[in-house]
Amino acid sequence: MKRKSISTGFFIAVLSLWSLFSGTTVAGDTKLVDRIVAIVNDDVITLSELNKALEPYAKQIRSADYPPEKARGMLFKLRQDILNRLVDQKLTDQETERLHVSVDDKEVDQYIERIKSEHFLTEEDLRKSLAAEGYTLEEYRKRIKEQILRIKLVNIEVKSKIAITEKDIRDYYEAHKEDYQGVQKYHLRTILIRVPPSASADQRQTAREKIETIVKEWKSGAAFDELAQRYSQDITAASGGDLGLFTLDELSAEFQETVRRMDEGQVSPVLQTPKGYQILMLEEIKKIPGKTLKEARIEIHERLYRELVEEKYKAWLNALRDRSYVKIIQ
Repeated sequence: MKRKSISTGFFIAVLSLWSLFSGTTVAGDTKLVDRIVAIVNDDVITLSELNKALEPYAKQIRSADYPPEKARGMLFKLRQDILNRLVDQKLTDQETERLHVSVDDKEVDQYIERIKSEHFLTEEDLRKSLAAEGYTLEEYRKRIKEQILRIKLVNIEVKSKIAITEKDIRDYYEAHKEDYQGVQKYHLRTILIRVPPSASADQRQTAREKIETIVKEWKSGAAFDELAQRYSQDITAASGGDLGLFTLDELSAEFQETVRRMDEGQVSPVLQTPKGYQILMLEEIKKIPGKTLKEARIEIHERLYRELVEEKYKAWLNALRDRSYVKIIQ
């Protein structure tokens, strides 16, 4: 079985390390020292902690070739978002301590074993993946424990207080009947040749000619999925450009108009999108039958439950902030 990799985003979701810069001598006796960027009741968040959580996301923005002004705006917003998330984590950690919520080593072991199983990782693979992100297994265990504590806290403070009634389910079904009628879904594949925003006219022309050559290969009998694997610069390339199933209203306006006019097995004209030059292949039009209230009941219950959990969690977190001392230091 092929092993799956664990993305930076996954690790950062559970790892917000408490790490301090050591003093480093620069000119003369001047020292680089850490500083506080937020006070959360009796705890603080340091600049180094914020930078550690921010860096993987910031690296993605810097490498995406955005115009400088846009990149600066995105980095500024990202910094505020990450700082707010760290504040929320501090608040929930303090609340778990106040309520004496606990997690034992066995629970942490089971959680990590599940992660290893889902990603087809051995113990050594996990350690290597963590090391590549700059973490040790011991640090990872500590942050997994914190994550489980937060989950338990949400179960106590939010989930245990939510009840979905049969009337709620019936009312939702009646209000969203169109969602449970029969629909058509379109199975799409794509090939993308990227064109950065800063590309010159010659670079754009080269990209255009490349995708037109790919279209000619397809017309000559080459399989679309093989062409996607060979040429596409989209993240779906490895799966033969497979985008999956979509209803028309799930697609962008441009894609809607294009797909609406296509037949099964047809490839679209070359489309100019924000990513570059792109073609679509309509592999299949699939008719999805509708669902009765009885057939949709479990799905609706899960949807309402998720929505309520999110709504109640945000309200609970806002209330927690209101009764806490939080000061952001710019």
